[in-house]
Amino acid sequence: MHATPNAIFVHGAGGGGWEWAIWQRVFTARGWNVLAPDLMPAARGIAHTQLEDYGAQVLAWSAACATPRVLIGASLGGLLALQAAGPGRADALLLINPIPPSGLEPRPTRDYADVVAWGSNRSLASTRAAMPDADDAACLHAFRRWRDESGAVLRTAASGVQVADCACPALILASEHDADIALAATLALAARLRAQWRAMPGASHVGPLLGRDAASVATDAAAWCERALQQSIQIPEVANSA
Repeated sequence: MHATPNAIFVHGAGGGGWEWAIWQRVFTARGWNVLAPDLMPAARGIAHTQLEDYGAQVLAWSAACATPRVLIGASLGGLLALQAAGPGRADALLLINPIPPSGLEPRPTRDYADVVAWGSNRSLASTRAAMPDADDAACLHAFRRWRDESGAVLRTAASGVQVADCACPALILASEHDADIALAATLALAARLRAQWRAMPGASHVGPLLGRDAASVATDAAAWCERALQQSIQIPEVANSA
């Protein structure tokens, strides 16, 4: 008996599982089980949250998920998904504008306070500026949901963490107009992982998840995941598979 494929979505800094709503609908319609939890701060609060706190959560999600499973992460979530994709923990990996691990340049260079007030000090104007490829409804939806983030998490991720290369099939999506993650670092990561990569023309950093083309990007991504799983392990043909 074949198992239904599972997708674990890992969101980026300052966001939540809500970022994956479009992708969840696409994957669910194609017959997938989907999981998109919120990364939770440490018990002492967001200012005391470390990258290891988030990493442990992603490992727990993967361990609790049935196989076959695909880890899918965006930005900070891409780095966390890559960390979690060790032997036996993922059957395929899909990264969207991931923060690069150590040894890849150029690196993010912003300074971060102990609490990055993306939620407390959010504005609709700054949300629109960050999402030029999204419609007004998507910008308003995101504006209402941004949350504060741990500066320690972002400083550690920006400085670079060592990550073991994954052995499973991998695809990396790189936005053309990503102001946060340099394309050169994304391409270097793809080369290191021997991963496939695709450019997202006209897309912002969050565009593949929240932009006008998010549904079509998710559809193409789901089709790639299905092909990757069919090549590596036996799963049933999925409705609407391309």
